Amino acid sequence: MPGTKKTSPLTPNNTPLPDAGTIYADVIVPLALRQTYTFSVPEEYVPSLEPGLRVEVQFGKNKHYTGIVRRLHGKAPGHKVKPILSVIDVAPLLTPAQLQLWDWMASYYACTLGEVMNAGLPSHLKLTSETIITLGPLFSDDAAQLDDQEYLIVEALTLQQQLTLKDVRDILQVKTVYPVIRRLLDRRIVFLQEELQERYRPKVVNCVRFSPAYRTEQEQVAAFELVSRSELQTAVLVEFFQVVRQQPFVRRADLTKRTGATDSVIKALVKKGIFELYEREVSRIGGGEEDTISAQPMSEQQIGALAQVRGLLVEKKPVLIHGVTGSGKTRVYLELMQEVIDAGQQVLYLLPEIALTGQIVKRLQTVLGDKITVYHSRLNNMERVEIWQAVLAGKTSVVGPRSALFLPFSQLGLVVIDEEHDPSYKQQEPNPRYNGRDVAVYLAHLHGAKTLLGTATPSLESWENARRGKYGLVSMHERFGGLALPEVVLADAREDDGKGNHHPFFTPTLLREIKATLERGEQVILFQNRRGFAPVYFCPTCNYTVQCVNCDVSLTYHKYQHRLRCHCCGYVLSPPDSCPACAHPSMQLGGTGTEKIEDELKIFLPEARMGRMDLDTVRGKDALANLLASFEAGDLDILVGTQMVTKGLDFERVGLVGIISADQLLRFPDFRADERAFHLMTQVAGRAGRKHRRGKVIIQAYDRQHPVLTDVLNNDWQNFIERESRHRQETGFPPYRRMIHLQLRHPKRHVVEEAAKLLGSWLAHALGDCVSQPFEPSVARLRTNYLQELVVRLQPDPVAVQRVKSIVTRAVDKLGVTEGLSGVKVAVDVDPY
Repeated sequence: MPGTKKTSPLTPNNTPLPDAGTIYADVIVPLALRQTYTFSVPEEYVPSLEPGLRVEVQFGKNKHYTGIVRRLHGKAPGHKVKPILSVIDVAPLLTPAQLQLWDWMASYYACTLGEVMNAGLPSHLKLTSETIITLGPLFSDDAAQLDDQEYLIVEALTLQQQLTLKDVRDILQVKTVYPVIRRLLDRRIVFLQEELQERYRPKVVNCVRFSPAYRTEQEQVAAFELVSRSELQTAVLVEFFQVVRQQPFVRRADLTKRTGATDSVIKALVKKGIFELYEREVSRIGGGEEDTISAQPMSEQQIGALAQVRGLLVEKKPVLIHGVTGSGKTRVYLELMQEVIDAGQQVLYLLPEIALTGQIVKRLQTVLGDKITVYHSRLNNMERVEIWQAVLAGKTSVVGPRSALFLPFSQLGLVVIDEEHDPSYKQQEPNPRYNGRDVAVYLAHLHGAKTLLGTATPSLESWENARRGKYGLVSMHERFGGLALPEVVLADAREDDGKGNHHPFFTPTLLREIKATLERGEQVILFQNRRGFAPVYFCPTCNYTVQCVNCDVSLTYHKYQHRLRCHCCGYVLSPPDSCPACAHPSMQLGGTGTEKIEDELKIFLPEARMGRMDLDTVRGKDALANLLASFEAGDLDILVGTQMVTKGLDFERVGLVGIISADQLLRFPDFRADERAFHLMTQVAGRAGRKHRRGKVIIQAYDRQHPVLTDVLNNDWQNFIERESRHRQETGFPPYRRMIHLQLRHPKRHVVEEAAKLLGSWLAHALGDCVSQPFEPSVARLRTNYLQELVVRLQPDPVAVQRVKSIVTRAVDKLGVTEGLSGVKVAVDVDPY
């Protein structure tokens, strides 16, 4: 307006930018740099530039990257700066809270902002000089929709299949091409090469509309006269009129579902020229195909728990819901989620692994409808960007795994962390090596949102937070509907059949119960936490074991493929017929995997219909969903699986759960072995008897006196957690001490050993006894790299921990510039549990 003085733009700290002089931008680039890099802002971009926008920058001599503006200021750096080449977005892609979260993650997990950016942004939103574009399959050759620059790019792509961004610069004779590429990507005229590798296809539905001959009201009346002799055709036509008034398009499936007509009725109307069929592209956001339904009435326990949760949330601290399997925790979540969504806010519902929790997702979408969207890594880039934009606009809530934490929530009101104990929340590699549960709690804090954590088996960290009053605690000890917890039986793995016959996998007790369960028309789940047929392929004469050429691990035999496979790096080998060491003509298999359990069980139960759930059987996009659908429909009698079967599955016909070998879980060389074993066995036991009757659990073990098995047998969580807490305190392990794990890798053993000794001496000098001596892990070589490790254990004082992280970071950086050791890669893992 005339006479109005223009105010200076503000930095993230609300500090006005100078009215004169050069403006500088600190930009995050997708590289492992310890700090942001400063660029000058050309005058024409100053009015529109703000934190969270994507910009095109040149880094190095020829490399161009998409960067994120972190901060604007007027302070010149002490080096020559390059200008920002272009501004890609009209509005910020990231919110201020997201930028704060990125800063916190880089600091807390001792990584770089560039690494957080790589994890946080869909690749469609990150363009680099190496990006390859190709013409999209939906482009219709309509040049009228293109400007001059877009037309030149599209024309070039019609002559050659793909272009690099350098090619695009040469064609347009300009440096700044990212905004043009962004416009073409947004309209799906071009695609990134990796998207075509994912075989992206837009989601389409089969629809019905009037043909051109029946568009007017008079013509449509005539259509009723044409079908008057067919009741079904008349019913379909009436239903079409009702639906088309309520929504912009009519799906073919809706007409057949609502009228009971078959496809042949629709085809008859098409043949008469009344209808025509077409495909319509629809958004993938929402995804709930069923109509929204109201949730079932709550039990007294659920009503009481909900009241407790509400009271604790008033204190603005996270609340831990400790409820036994089948107690109805999800119903409590849904009630709170509905309240938050009705108030116009967003919800983030985190699950450990989205692919393994389809039932929960379906339940959420059935109750909440299109108000909640599923987000996970199996979506292609265009789908992820669609959801990103909807979340940024505040249009949808989200259910997803840890990657959903990076979405740009603008009105976040509630964060639910289901199965908070699950180790799948921990990112192992690459950086940032974060724990999704802990980041979710901090994300909620940034937004001032409420936080719920739920599980039947709380992690020791969350339990300790509740004990100290940092978290509120709500307990749900009864199963929904008053159903009793399953009966747990410990079977001696040495048991024989009374005639001296002993089977290595199935005790007579387990086989007897499996047969009885199937005779009752119920289903069985068998848990074996190792996939493949046999984990060892060895020579009985000289004890030679076939190992991976890249890793210090034995190859697992897969019978269906007749291949030996490394589960660390993927190396594959055909099984040798004779021993490579001594030429003995007969090799043998050792150990047991899910494939072998399934194979052996067919000998005892040849009529039983079996399925197997492990990474080998669920690799396809729909393979897991199809397997679970078959089991839920009763098409399978027995489901054999790894720990996948412990995660959120709820089948009403399951009467028996069998744990093949509890000893494998308890003997794992990790300070968390007892906790993880208790969690796994309790969770898998909870799959039995979830609906109409009490189920049974058979746990096979050699060491039946192990205290963890006693606690599982008695469902005594309190005794387990108290004993485990005492043990951790006495031995100085988390949560009573903090841990930082360092792993060094290099193709040459002597180099990595020298680097570990040097790094260990630097840290010992600065930190003293809290640093371990360098040691070789149980798997000493991985993917052709030799490994050395160090562990730092310290008191859980935030100031001291941050000081130690700074010392560790400086020491690692120093090692990276040490002559002869610069090729050693060091992975810093804060809270490696």
